[in-house]
Amino acid sequence: MPPQVAVLIPCLNEERSIATVVADFRRVLPDALIYVYDNNSTDQSRILAHQAGAVIGVEPSQGKGHTVRRMFREIEADVYILVDGDDTYDASTAPGMLDLLLRGGLDMVIARRCSTRRDAWPRGHRLGNALFSRTISRLFGSRIHDVLSGYRVFSRSFVKSFEGTTQGFEIETEITIDAVTRGLAIREVNTTYRARRAGSVSKLRTWRDGLRIARSIVRLFLNRQKIRREPREPLHPPRL
Repeated sequence: MPPQVAVLIPCLNEERSIATVVADFRRVLPDALIYVYDNNSTDQSRILAHQAGAVIGVEPSQGKGHTVRRMFREIEADVYILVDGDDTYDASTAPGMLDLLLRGGLDMVIARRCSTRRDAWPRGHRLGNALFSRTISRLFGSRIHDVLSGYRVFSRSFVKSFEGTTQGFEIETEITIDAVTRGLAIREVNTTYRARRAGSVSKLRTWRDGLRIARSIVRLFLNRQKIRREPREPLHPPRL
């Protein structure tokens, strides 16, 4: 029996692209269930996603981190695909990512964004991603090149064991660090990254969200060091 695949799409005001994203993933993964969780959109995103065939959920607490954690808690599947609703990621990469995860016994496959167009990836976002990727590599020993990618495939065991706390765009950083510090099996694959459609606006703010991501990295590193310093209980109680 093939594994049940769930496509998870957090959504905030993506009426220009959400129906296309749902349709593209239905085309390449016809047996998957596609979920769009709306995070207080003020446009027609929820209606258009429903019309395109997605199962609709709602997260009232503002922030991508809140939305992703709710999806992880509520949705049941064997394998999960997380992707943004802005139509910047290539759905055709998903079947290969799934196959890699299942055949390799992996816990996470990350789609590493590749683009030859400058307008696809703002310079500030690109430089911030490179800086955070190098920082996490040095602090946590990872070899991941795109720690902020919003396009990933997860095993069920990872999704149901993830205990995140971040509220916004730090969620990808937290997911990455959690997997790395637990020594889980991770791979990266290249995928095409497209520019947003005309009239579609990114919710990521370079400086504001960059600072929040930096603070999250520091907090997670300090927490890791604290855990390492804490005395461990003996495996066997001492004899009296």
